[in-house]
Amino acid sequence: MRLILMTGKGGVGKTSVAAATGLRCAELGYRTLVLSTDPAHSLADSFDIGLGHEPTKVCDNLWGAELDVLEELALNWGSAKRYITEVLQARGLDGVQAEELAILPGMDEIFGLVRVFRHHKEGQYDVLIIDSAPTGTALRLLSIPEVGGWYMRRLYKPLEKVAVYLRPLVEPFFKPIAGFSLPDKAMMDLPYEFYEQIDALGRILTDHTVSSVRLITNPEKMVIKESLRAQAYLSLYNIAVDMVVSNRIIPDEVVDPYFQYWKENQKLYRQEIIDNFSPLPVREVPLFTREICGLATLEQLKELLYGDEDPSQVYFKRKTMEIVRVDKGFNLELYLPGIPDENIQLSKSGDELNIRIGNHRRNMVLPQSLATLRTGGAEKRGDRLIISFFDELAP
Repeated sequence: MRLILMTGKGGVGKTSVAAATGLRCAELGYRTLVLSTDPAHSLADSFDIGLGHEPTKVCDNLWGAELDVLEELALNWGSAKRYITEVLQARGLDGVQAEELAILPGMDEIFGLVRVFRHHKEGQYDVLIIDSAPTGTALRLLSIPEVGGWYMRRLYKPLEKVAVYLRPLVEPFFKPIAGFSLPDKAMMDLPYEFYEQIDALGRILTDHTVSSVRLITNPEKMVIKESLRAQAYLSLYNIAVDMVVSNRIIPDEVVDPYFQYWKENQKLYRQEIIDNFSPLPVREVPLFTREICGLATLEQLKELLYGDEDPSQVYFKRKTMEIVRVDKGFNLELYLPGIPDENIQLSKSGDELNIRIGNHRRNMVLPQSLATLRTGGAEKRGDRLIISFFDELAP
């Protein structure tokens, strides 16, 4: 299955691009699902048909769905929710409050990933297109496999082992006092089962032959800057971008003086997008004379974006992370475009390398070839961060 994730700043037109991409893939005979994971769904509006949690057929070979977090929670988190509700009620909360608090923060992102993994595992579709939330939420979503792995390794698994051994000894005394039972092994295993699915999806997302991101932007200063940061943050998690779509460009035939300032600015920013994202391919889409709603206008957008091309192809391939052997050790090279040296913080602890850029952080588990070596510092060479590792015993 080919997995394409559309993201960008809110309001740039990523839902329209996702729908048009799905339409072209379906036209080529691929069984295609466009799945919206944005809490503020607009995919149904784009197709101009009713969509729900389960895939709904839009036309030949094309299905659409909008993730319903409550349904996904009921399907995957029902037993855990009942247990947490029992605990909270025993602590004095009424039924409604306990029910609400049993849905933990961040569960919508987690179950969004679980849903994507399930579709990939079932293999009912050839192409899965994700109409994601705006950039910040999408980045948080894509970082979950890495962050979840850290918590599972460091905290959850050790605590789970202790809980399993202590439960038979403590339970007879615990329930009469607390008013609820300690979690059994099945309950303790549930979060780890979710993590295993998310971890498997993480490997799929970092397989650049299967998964890639398409950044949707507009020729405006703030939108371009956010898109450039998103590219760097995605690269930090080893997730590849294979195309940039520059949307809502005012056409040349618009000569009204009211739009003159916008046209002159857009001319500068259009070139800036091409220069800053090079060598990524950039597709330009004009501002339509009407809203893109329904299959007729999506057909026009599809033609402008892809023409006779196959949008399921990987348009650009680049290694976002590479280990290079050098004298006395190795270099770990990370592609981090547009990030100043002073915005990058590094530290190494055991077999983990902590990389922080702004408010994004990755705890990278180092391969064995690097884990036992000492770091020799880092430097920025162009768009690449070079981190050196050396063996003190090497001649």
